[in-house]
Amino acid sequence: MTTSHDQLRFQPDWRFLFSHPAHFLSFGFGAGLFPRSPGTAGTLVAFPMYWYLAPRLTDAMFILVLIWTFAFGVWICDKTGKALGVADYGGIVWDEIVAFLLVLFFTPPDLAWQALAFLLFRFFDIVKPQPIRHFDQTWHGGLGVMFDDILAAGYALLCLAMLKSFL
Repeated sequence: MTTSHDQLRFQPDWRFLFSHPAHFLSFGFGAGLFPRSPGTAGTLVAFPMYWYLAPRLTDAMFILVLIWTFAFGVWICDKTGKALGVADYGGIVWDEIVAFLLVLFFTPPDLAWQALAFLLFRFFDIVKPQPIRHFDQTWHGGLGVMFDDILAAGYALLCLAMLKSFL
């Protein structure tokens, strides 16, 4: 979330993304450059990543990948935010990618469930009900960027679990 003291130093472009690997990754391999809804574009990047990784990794390995990508994300999102002068610039979408990978890991492997998971995650990431909004507004830097999306993932997973229990 951009605060009043944050000021975008320049409009990021492909040159910026390729200026450092952290920028390329934090912008979701370029998805964060989408002019409208970069967070949605970034979330979509998680689908092919999940479909590639899930059949190749054990559950334990996948969880380790999630932990590593979260920790790494704290650093890359912080580095990119500092370079831009805006801690949580909308084009930084690594947080959406990692959080939605978590959602997909716990979602039934059916396209309808995965589509519902996508809609629920985006809803909670955009609306930011409490306590997501609290952390979005008070935690800054890379950890703040990453953490609120993990909470949105938790809300989405809770809704999916409740729905699945009724079916």
